[in-house]
Amino acid sequence: MGKQRIQEAFAELEKQGGKAFIPYIMAGDGGFEKLKKELMFFEKAGATAVELGIPFSDPVADGPTIQKAGQRALEHGTTLELVLAHVKEIRKEVKIPIVLMTYLNPVFAYGIPRFAGDCKAAGVDGCIIPDLPYEEEEIISNYLAEAGLALIRLVTLTSTKERIAKLAKSAEGFLYAVTITGITGARDTFSQEVTSYLEQVKELSPIPVLAGFGISSPVHVAAAIKACDGVIVGSRIIDLIEKNDFEAIKEMISASKIGEISLS
Repeated sequence: MGKQRIQEAFAELEKQGGKAFIPYIMAGDGGFEKLKKELMFFEKAGATAVELGIPFSDPVADGPTIQKAGQRALEHGTTLELVLAHVKEIRKEVKIPIVLMTYLNPVFAYGIPRFAGDCKAAGVDGCIIPDLPYEEEEIISNYLAEAGLALIRLVTLTSTKERIAKLAKSAEGFLYAVTITGITGARDTFSQEVTSYLEQVKELSPIPVLAGFGISSPVHVAAAIKACDGVIVGSRIIDLIEKNDFEAIKEMISASKIGEISLS
């Protein structure tokens, strides 16, 4: 279904008057049997979609928690080819939208046309490629479009209003609003500057805006949900999975729909 599956998920969410919650997990962290269980869990728990990370040896946008998860996945022998093969098998039972988060290098090594075709065959719905500049995205965007996959664009705190508007105009699926100026991971504050930034992105975007990077506390989530359409949570999700605390994750997903989230 590709980008259509993402669109339908957000359309249903809008009908219910809820906010989006997208967990990030690292493919192959703990083995592929664990991946299937996690995807089935998130679907049953009511997550809007799942962002599925592809482990890479030089993850420039990832903080310590996600870097460690990627290293564990690589030690398990995880490759892009294996991830797509397992997603294809899991798709027989799992319907939740799946968005791959990968860097350009693994895609180049795999072969761009092959990557797009295999993503479609596996049932992947979209891709996030944080080191793909907007000015150079045609090297892959046309292949993804032909395969019916959404290329999720990212905007940042340093993006000008004009650039945000340009990215929003061509955005697909949802617009990923990065809320820090560094790598992923926890932080202590969620400033008024970030809230104003999210409100501006929301005003300029014709599609849902989700806040991500550093979303790890009740204050962050509550502030983000007031200013945009939902959140993407990575490092905190990985921490809770490591602690086997799936009840806390369920509470986050449920509470996100009404804007009252406990991350304790």
